[in-house]
Amino acid sequence: MNSEPTRREFLQAAGSTVAMTTLAGSSFATEQQNRPLRIAAVTTVYHYLSHAYHIVGRFLDGFEIPGQGLYKPGVEVASLFIEQAPEATDLGRPKAKKHGVRLSPSIADALTLGTGALAVDAVLLIAEHGDYPFNNKLQKLYPRHRFFQEITKVFEASGRSVPVFNDKHLSHSRTEANAMVAAARKLSFPLMAGSSLPITWRLPALEIPLGRRFEDVLVASRGDIEIFGFHALETLQCMAERRDRRGKTQGVVAVTCLEGDEVWKAADQGVWSRELLSHALERSHSLNPGDIKQNTVDFLAPEGKDRFTRLRHPIAFIVEYADGLRATALILNGHVDDTTVAVKLGGDSPGVASTLMYLPAPPGARFFDPLVLRVEEFFKTGKPTYPVERTLLTGGILDAALESRILGHKRIQTPDLATMDYQAPADSGFIRTPLSGERKNPV
Repeated sequence: MNSEPTRREFLQAAGSTVAMTTLAGSSFATEQQNRPLRIAAVTTVYHYLSHAYHIVGRFLDGFEIPGQGLYKPGVEVASLFIEQAPEATDLGRPKAKKHGVRLSPSIADALTLGTGALAVDAVLLIAEHGDYPFNNKLQKLYPRHRFFQEITKVFEASGRSVPVFNDKHLSHSRTEANAMVAAARKLSFPLMAGSSLPITWRLPALEIPLGRRFEDVLVASRGDIEIFGFHALETLQCMAERRDRRGKTQGVVAVTCLEGDEVWKAADQGVWSRELLSHALERSHSLNPGDIKQNTVDFLAPEGKDRFTRLRHPIAFIVEYADGLRATALILNGHVDDTTVAVKLGGDSPGVASTLMYLPAPPGARFFDPLVLRVEEFFKTGKPTYPVERTLLTGGILDAALESRILGHKRIQTPDLATMDYQAPADSGFIRTPLSGERKNPV
C-alpha cells in the first residue's frame, strides 16, 4: 500500500466538500505550477499541545492516516510569527530552525518575508493560548482582531490579498468580529474561521439533510464558559443551520444565560427539554454515573491559573432564532467531558437524531487532522468549507450570552444578530475516514 496517499485519495476518503479541480485557474495559487503554496503562520504562542503546536506542526511534519500512512499537506510554511515565546516552554523557534522556516519578528515580516510586499499565498491566524487578560465577561482577550488588522495592513499596502484562516471564533467582541468580516469583503479575500467541532468525527455519523423541519436542538458540553462555550454553540449552530427556516434568516433575536438552579427550573418550565438531553447524553463517552445535579456541584476544575473560568454549576445558553426555533447549549462540568447534540425533527419523518462530536484525546488530539485538511483545501481553492458567517453568528451568540450573565441573566435582544444570514453547505464536511487502523487480528 502506498505509504504517502495523494491529497486526492485522502480528500475522497474524508468526504471533501469542495470539488477537486486543478489549480491552474485559481487566483489564489500564484505560480502554483512551479512551487507549493507558501503560508505565513501568525500565532500567540507555540508550546506543547497548544493550537499552534497541533496545527502548524501538522503542516510541517504531516500526520498519520490510519491504514494509509503519513499524509503531508501540499503547502509550505514559509514564515512563523510568535508573539509570546518564553524560553522554558517555546517549541516554535526550534521547530522553525529544523524546517528552515523564517522566524519573523513581526506579522508584517511574516507576510512579506522581508521583501516589503505581500509574498505568501495564504495566512494562518492562530491566537489561542498564551498570557492574556480576562474581562468581566470571563472572555480571554486574545489578540485575534489586532493580528487581523496587521494582516490587512499588509494587504492594503501591497494592493492584493490572499485567503486567511482564523482559528476558533473571530473575536471575543462581536463588534470586532463584524469589522473583520467587513474588511474581508472590502478587500475581496476569502475568510474562513472556526474550530474542529463541526468537522471532526461524528459517532454515529450524522448528516441531517438541508431543509428538514426542526422542533428543538440541544447540546450537552463542558469546559470553560467562554473558551469551550464557543465549541458548544458552534456545535449547536452547525446543526441548527440545516433547518427549514420558512423564509427567515439564520439570525438570532435573543439570547439568555442561566446558571445553577435556574437551569433546572427552566427545564421544569419547558424552556429546554430533559428528553432531548437524555438523547444527547446517550451518545456521551464520558457520562458520569449518579445524579446530574450533584455531579455538577461536586465538580472541581484542575489546577491552573485559568480554572476560575470553569464553573462549578450548570450553565445554559438559551438561543431564540428569527424563525421561532428555540435551542439550548448546556455546560455540565462534572457530568460530562465531551460534546453531544440531539435534534428533534418534525415534518413527515419526526424523531430525534443525535451524535457525539468526537474529539480524540491529547497528545495526538486527532481532531486537528480534519481541521488541517479543511484549511489546506481552503488555501488551495480559495473556497471555505462553510461560510464565515456561521462563525460570526456563533461568536455573536456567545458574546450576547456572556453579556446576559453579567446583567443578572437577563434576556438580551440581539437585533444585530437577527439579520445575519447564510446558506449552509449540503455537505458539512465532517470527516468520514476510519478512526484507527482496520488491520484484522489473527484470532
